[in-house]
Amino acid sequence: MRVAAPLVLRSGDREKLAKMASSRAGEAGLARRARIVLLAADGLPHTEIAERCGTSVPTVREWRSRYRAGGIRALEDLPRSGRPRTVDEAAVVVATLAPPPRRLGVSHWSSRLLAGELGISTASIIEVWHKWDLQPWRRESFKFSTDPKLAAKLTDVVGLYLNPPENAVVVCVDEKSQIQALDRTQPILPIRPGLPERATHDYIRHGVTTLFAALEVATGQVVDACYPRHRHQEFLRFLKKVAAAWPGTDLHVVCDNYVTLHFTPTGCSWLNMVEIFFGILTRQAIRRGTYRSVKDLTAKIGEFTGGWNERCQPFVWTKSAEELLAKIRKKETSRAGH
Repeated sequence: MRVAAPLVLRSGDREKLAKMASSRAGEAGLARRARIVLLAADGLPHTEIAERCGTSVPTVREWRSRYRAGGIRALEDLPRSGRPRTVDEAAVVVATLAPPPRRLGVSHWSSRLLAGELGISTASIIEVWHKWDLQPWRRESFKFSTDPKLAAKLTDVVGLYLNPPENAVVVCVDEKSQIQALDRTQPILPIRPGLPERATHDYIRHGVTTLFAALEVATGQVVDACYPRHRHQEFLRFLKKVAAAWPGTDLHVVCDNYVTLHFTPTGCSWLNMVEIFFGILTRQAIRRGTYRSVKDLTAKIGEFTGGWNERCQPFVWTKSAEELLAKIRKKETSRAGH
């Protein structure tokens, strides 16, 4: 069987096509066309491309030819015949960016609400939103550090990560408070072919615990302890445990809220590497568990930490303090413009 030669992509197009193919915000048809072109560039036969993309061989040939003739722009829909559009895109965009009227009692626009307000079709609203990448139903969070010593603290902590002192141990210490011992009201149903693991939405709360953890930057090893409260007394007890784990060693401790050692800036807890461990612990052990007591919960945390220390690898910090500060200042400048 004759196989077409690999499609030659124009300079810089592979990254753009990959972004189009993986986009969930854009048009599905455009994403499929980008996948067709990428697979053709990889030299796959037309039949295999059609099967992977859920389309026909003639369609694969058409988009391959369109790209060869006109590049990425040729993958877009051609102008349609008939009466020209009468939708005022600028009006749709301006209305979307403005809050809905108080009489509607909603916090943000839906396509149906805005269509009714402007007297146009819902499909037209959705099309304009896709074109201008507007997603009023989405909301993301942000936090800017207001610490006056931001640059000095960030430089200090990142310096420890990138250039740790010789003959010393760098550990990241923090606490994860209010971890709940949740017991589902019915047994969890295990995974089956075609079915994910399932759990009831309701639960019984058996109490909470606070996890203190110290992550050694060089190895990824973790020392942990769970306490019923999270006062300075518990933190000092834990620091003694950390010191006992590395006796006779010069310890450099990166911490967040308790003492001024290598202190992360206010609002920058992400700078503390132990937060990465907390996230992994939550996703892989705590969130989908069921616990009939705080004792069960703390036992699970200890079990996970023990397994982690058997298989762990160090986290590698890659950004310099200068790169991070430049990004932070860019965001602050952007915020000041609004």
